[in-house]
Amino acid sequence: MKVVETIVQARAAAGAARRAGKSIGLVPTMGALHEGHLSLVRASRGECGFTVVSIFVNPAQFGPGEDLSRYPRGLEADLEACRGSEADLVFVPRVEEMYHGENLTWVEVGRLGEHLCGASRPGHFRGVGTVVAKLFNIVEPDRAYFGQKDAQQLAIIERMVTDLNMNVEIRRCPTVRQKDGLALSSRNVYLSEEQRREALCLSRALGRAVELARKGERDCAALIEEMRRVIEAEAETRIDYISIVDRELLQPLARLDRPGLAALAVYVGQTRLIDNMALDGQERPS
Repeated sequence: MKVVETIVQARAAAGAARRAGKSIGLVPTMGALHEGHLSLVRASRGECGFTVVSIFVNPAQFGPGEDLSRYPRGLEADLEACRGSEADLVFVPRVEEMYHGENLTWVEVGRLGEHLCGASRPGHFRGVGTVVAKLFNIVEPDRAYFGQKDAQQLAIIERMVTDLNMNVEIRRCPTVRQKDGLALSSRNVYLSEEQRREALCLSRALGRAVELARKGERDCAALIEEMRRVIEAEAETRIDYISIVDRELLQPLARLDRPGLAALAVYVGQTRLIDNMALDGQERPS
């Protein structure tokens, strides 16, 4: 496994693999790697001849007062995890390498970024779209791998690739959960033992919505209210949002008459966690 810090080095290594006839897979990360990230690396290894992992805590996607300065970092452990998952190249650029002074050109994501996390984190998805576009331009991957847990990010990246005619295939990979249902997240390390127990209410609430939808509930307000009830039963939770949106443009639904996504963001103590589950809505004949 090779580790590089500069764009020139990353392009050279990816270019050499391409000239050798290898397809290239890219797994963009912000480090603090866990099994969710490593499942993406393995997915790339299974489909591509050369797998690149980027590790870059992107300041452009953090707003004022967010956790940029304390975001979990542990490069040596991350590199060891990449070795264990048989990544071929790890790209670890400095901020100065990715942003040369004042950045004047940005990827604006439109109404896909207005709801859900975009409502409470203005500018977040502009930063995400911009850094992912940069990584695509540097590595020029054939495929890029993203987890469904970050469903809004994934939808935005898919649309960016379509709208800007980027020559990369986006691979959706399932959310990885611990045995008790908690979605893996780098921010889980912030949780105390009691807060981690309370955080299970996110997957319980989503599971309840899935169950009710399967039984025929189509009123999204009723589904949201049931999720709210489950979450508010825990002492240290504070809801940022609970929403049901269509799965293409992420617009809020009043009625589950098409494939939908139940999505939420909840503070457990001071830690903001997100999760989502698919709701395959079908109107039933009366």
